[in-house]
Amino acid sequence: MMETAESRPWSDLQPELLGLVLSRLPSLADRVRLRAVCHPWRSNSLFQSIPLPFPWLALPDGTFLSIPSCKIHRLSVPEGASCQGSIDNWLFLMHNDGACSLMNPFSKTSLELPKLANVWKPAMSDPNYGFNPFSYKLVVPSPLDSSPCPLVAAMIMDDGRYGTLCISQPPSVIDTFRDERHPVRHLGDVAFFDGNLYVLNGFGQLFIFELDKDIGISAMKCIIDSLGDLGGTPESLSSEVVYNVRMNLVECAGRLLMVSRWFRTMASLTGENFFERKKRTVLLEVFEADLRTNPARWRRATELGGHALFLGQHGSKSLPASECTGYNKDCIYFMCDYSWPKWPANPLSDSGVYNIRDGTITPLMAGSAAIPPRQVGRWRTTWFFPPELV
Repeated sequence: MMETAESRPWSDLQPELLGLVLSRLPSLADRVRLRAVCHPWRSNSLFQSIPLPFPWLALPDGTFLSIPSCKIHRLSVPEGASCQGSIDNWLFLMHNDGACSLMNPFSKTSLELPKLANVWKPAMSDPNYGFNPFSYKLVVPSPLDSSPCPLVAAMIMDDGRYGTLCISQPPSVIDTFRDERHPVRHLGDVAFFDGNLYVLNGFGQLFIFELDKDIGISAMKCIIDSLGDLGGTPESLSSEVVYNVRMNLVECAGRLLMVSRWFRTMASLTGENFFERKKRTVLLEVFEADLRTNPARWRRATELGGHALFLGQHGSKSLPASECTGYNKDCIYFMCDYSWPKWPANPLSDSGVYNIRDGTITPLMAGSAAIPPRQVGRWRTTWFFPPELV
């Protein structure tokens, strides 16, 4: 007579099997639900080495979109604060009174920053200057979670496309730089690489800023003068179409990269929300700064060293695809984060995954997962990288 198999409770699931399940859950919400099943699962999960979950998108209405599950999450932030950017799993918050801070919404740790709008205003020597701060991007030389006295560089871009750079050791300002009267005309992006601060302008010129924590910017030098033969409209794009291009700097796989994002536009406006409805990304070009040559130069890149790159106006980041759940290697993830305040914002309206190896663009999310357009609030669309577990 066969013995009846004795069932064992789920709480007795072996830790290695639990880790295997966790590693196949790209959504942080699903990992939280798994840990909530019972106390043994919660405690055993703390000892598992699991990949990072897929990043979230901060939405203009103050919620977060989980990819690829299309789940909406809400995180607690101080009343009257809005997200204007991010650094890894820290949100850059601007408060109603003009105060600025960085906050980890999971640990509730916060870091007071200078009032960046006030930093921007004294830089205006012309009383008739009619522009206003439009967007912010913050970068740090090392992770905030491991930096007791961090150095923070903030790029403030106004709606006249002029930039101001603020170097701070929070909450104190160390130095400021404005591009209007310097060789770095039309400041485009900023990034730390190997502990040095690099600044890119809108013409493909790359500058290195030498920083001293006591005196701020001690020296500035242009190390790459132009794109050279690599510049101009790519041959794959039609000469009969009007294009715009935006450039971003990002560290990836031990290299400093510049990503040129080409948008297709039209020759004339067709409505109030034309750019939001018609502007589309058609190509991404990737260039590596070869800093070993003299002079340094841009070289075309054909791979990302097995990394996935998340491109954004308010924060970019690269991660090894093999160490993360659901990431595609040698691919660039992008979304619509260039909306102006009066236009409706849907981060999926111009989003996708660009494969640098074959040049294809696939949807960031399935069509059925599209979210409805949202009126632009005080929040900026940005990538947000939640921790492995909460």
